[in-house]
Amino acid sequence: MTRRLGSQSQTVDGRSQQKPPSLAKASGSMAIATLVSRITGFVWKIQLAWVAGLGVVNDSFTVANTLPNIVYELLLGGVLASVVVPLLVRSQDDPDGGQGYTNRLLTVGMTMLFGGTIIAVALAPLLTNLYMDDSGGSANSELTTAFAYLLLPEIVFYGLFALLSAILQAKHVFGPTAWAPVINNLVIMATIGAYALVPGEISLDPVRMGDVKLLVLGLGVTLGIVVQALVLVPALRRTGFRFRWNWGFDARLKEFGGLALWVVGYAAISQIGVVITTRVLTSAASGGAAIYANAWLLFQLPYGVIGVSLLTAIMPRMSRAAADGDTAKLVGDLSLGSRMSTVMLVPISAMLTIAGSAVGVALFAVGEADLDDAARLGDALAFSAFGILPYALVMLQLRVFYAMKDSRTPTLIMIVMTVVKIPLLYFCADRLRPEDVVVGVLLVNSLTYVVGAVLGQMWLWVRLGRLQSMRVVKVIVQTIVAGVAGVLAAWGATLLADLVLGDAGPTLTAWVHLVIQGLVTLVVAFGLLAAFRVPELQPATQRITRLVRRG
Repeated sequence: MTRRLGSQSQTVDGRSQQKPPSLAKASGSMAIATLVSRITGFVWKIQLAWVAGLGVVNDSFTVANTLPNIVYELLLGGVLASVVVPLLVRSQDDPDGGQGYTNRLLTVGMTMLFGGTIIAVALAPLLTNLYMDDSGGSANSELTTAFAYLLLPEIVFYGLFALLSAILQAKHVFGPTAWAPVINNLVIMATIGAYALVPGEISLDPVRMGDVKLLVLGLGVTLGIVVQALVLVPALRRTGFRFRWNWGFDARLKEFGGLALWVVGYAAISQIGVVITTRVLTSAASGGAAIYANAWLLFQLPYGVIGVSLLTAIMPRMSRAAADGDTAKLVGDLSLGSRMSTVMLVPISAMLTIAGSAVGVALFAVGEADLDDAARLGDALAFSAFGILPYALVMLQLRVFYAMKDSRTPTLIMIVMTVVKIPLLYFCADRLRPEDVVVGVLLVNSLTYVVGAVLGQMWLWVRLGRLQSMRVVKVIVQTIVAGVAGVLAAWGATLLADLVLGDAGPTLTAWVHLVIQGLVTLVVAFGLLAAFRVPELQPATQRITRLVRRG
């Protein structure tokens, strides 16, 4: 028996099989990598704000940098990995261990990606005009198009990374997929450093494709995605997998196609909301798109460290339980994931609610970034932080549906979420000051995920019966009470600190508020959870202890 990357392999009937690791072990080992990935991703976003500000240049880059993700979602989709993993798990029962089936999936996926990338680059100006509204004079569609020409080739490598990650996850190999984004972030950090050092400025009128800063930023960020995908190849080879173009037909590809059709529908519907969101942001005050992107990254940071690690490890288990028809085990994993997410995310959500404004000013009011823009970013984070848990629950519910080979229901839920979201976005654009539109947009995002989480829970109840809902609700109520108490205690501590600080300046005041509010909220909230004897707190504490020991 040999040990590899946190999993065990054994030989059965002449072929290698992976023994699934425990959920705590798999998610714990990934948490360190995911934490580093999220932190480094956040650092380069801050770097970019410092050297380029939160105005037109950052807006243009941000919108252009989302286009490869958007096209990739429509072609293959990050959600599609949730469909691929269950199918790959089932194919491991083939005589060849799923090698042939995996090669056919890769062949089809890569062909779609290459073709889609060529078309997307050719249509870059049309994509820019679709996602931007420069009628208010605060956006620069020409600069966005110039960035898009440099960034859209990322589509192929986003897709390659997702496909290779799915194969590795199906084999219970999680480490390389968690660390690859860290390497990407390091490349981008170096790119932004080079951007700051090279002479000149990016010309806004007219836009010149040959500007050194424009080329350095665009090509350097694309290089990061290329490296992120290619570093998975050695790990995949170590599992014994060898890719060969395989154009042969497998009847199960029909199943893949049917599932993928609904997932593409899911992605297409969600992109309608993205189009409206981006157009509303770019038609308002300058910097809206950049502020939104950075606040959204902060919003996802706690989920990315805790939720993604948990879901990536739990997905193969749920897929196997669904394949075996073991409803009780599937419901148990869903309940466990929901309760663990609640205990770990709600106190953090409470902390960001009171400390959000301080976070924005402390981290972003540096260099070229404007103090008012940094304050808007913090306010947007504070007003939307309540949506972190609903967002995590929606992501978990999606994995359950996909494990049951049901990609239709998530698409229907997304339709309802989008129908709720669009009128609220236009309401924000019509009723709020241009500077406050970004705050309203992030608030709408969180409300939409509340709707999605409720709908998903109801639908799963219909499909699976009892979901141990009362256990989940009890934990949610306990953590909300603890979070509110933490916020109130932090508010009182902040008032006392202000009496001591006096007029210390906005940046220093923000840092003091951030430290006090963060520490007090989390200590009080987790202390009350311990006093309430919430059982899910113990595995969370054990996991943190293990991570500290490994560090």
